[in-house]
Amino acid sequence: MAQNTAHDDTVRPFRIAIAQDRIDDLNARLANARWPGELPGVGWSRGVPVGYLKELADYWRASYDWREQEAALNAHPQFVTTVDGQNLHFLHVRSPEPDATPLMLLHGWPGGFTDFLDVIGPLSDPRSHGGDPADAFHLIIPSLPGFGFSTPLAGPGMNAARMAEVLDQLMARLGYRRYGVQGYDTGSWVAPQLGKQAPERVIGIHLNAMITFPIGAEGETDGLSEPDQRRWQRLQHANDGYLQCNAKRPQTVAYGLHDSPVGQLAWIVEKFKELTWPEEGLPEESIARDRMLTDVSLYWFTGTAGSAAQVYYEEMSATAWTDSGEDGADWGNDGTDGNDGADWSGGGGDWTPQRGTVPTAVLVSAHDVSVRRWAERDHNITAWTELEEGGHFLAMEAPEVLTADVRSFFRKLR
Repeated sequence: MAQNTAHDDTVRPFRIAIAQDRIDDLNARLANARWPGELPGVGWSRGVPVGYLKELADYWRASYDWREQEAALNAHPQFVTTVDGQNLHFLHVRSPEPDATPLMLLHGWPGGFTDFLDVIGPLSDPRSHGGDPADAFHLIIPSLPGFGFSTPLAGPGMNAARMAEVLDQLMARLGYRRYGVQGYDTGSWVAPQLGKQAPERVIGIHLNAMITFPIGAEGETDGLSEPDQRRWQRLQHANDGYLQCNAKRPQTVAYGLHDSPVGQLAWIVEKFKELTWPEEGLPEESIARDRMLTDVSLYWFTGTAGSAAQVYYEEMSATAWTDSGEDGADWGNDGTDGNDGADWSGGGGDWTPQRGTVPTAVLVSAHDVSVRRWAERDHNITAWTELEEGGHFLAMEAPEVLTADVRSFFRKLR
């Protein structure tokens, strides 16, 4: 586990080594889980079905091999360092190509650095994966502050902008003067902040699973294209229960998730079910079951259910109270009481987000809710690609598609 060494700016090798008694404790808790009842015939409409979760929890306990997954993760070079009091854990995979472009990959919630395992080889060593060696990248894949081994949080205020400050310092510490960024979900908040704070250092930003919002400007929803209308409707009707809990009461929710592995499993697997493609399928039809359980296991073993949720609070509730959203993080605040930052309805906002200047590509999957007009309002969009398939977690669901789009975008910026 990462320890808080606030004044140590060295970069130190790191290996994951979960103590056996903690694995035994997890298995005992799974074996002794207390299961709720459920209404008949409701399926997934009210949450994760008991039968499905019982079977998955039993697989986690009896068939999933953490030690095998731990060894696979440790096959990649990992490091820890401390930036401005914040512990940071990251993978640093250097390409065999000497002229490779440095590229930071930023995960989302409820993900982690393990989201990118399937793109590491093709992006860092395209020569060995049927690609052009000129498309090679040196990869830096951090656990975002509060996630995984980038703990504990240094304190309140670790929003996307603050994360960007810390990560840019990390890149400088590693000796990278110029670099690109790819991010999805939470990473799609942090990546543009890196571009705004260090436009002379960030050569390009590639985003997927990006969320865009109206700001209350007159006519901003008029004449939207048919795809944008569908995405806007999908966003308005999305199940945002997790978002409301994370954004307003992350500490309260953390008690149940931190104490119950079944609770943590249900909390995360529901998002895999809702956000993978096709929507009607089970999540393991899109993402390997062991990969999902590695993600859940890392949240459990690192005890980060609460700290990983804090970024939602910082971006939505804390921002709404302090600055009425003038930095673009207050989603739909109507300016009346500062306590509705999670309201996606827009409504009377009188601020305009600072527009990024760094060239930005957006890869839109079939499940995404990115409205192009609003994306172009906020970002310097130079590439926009729409897919007819794929879900929220493209690095795991369609790694070859993500790899190809990242290569194509940065090829033009070298």
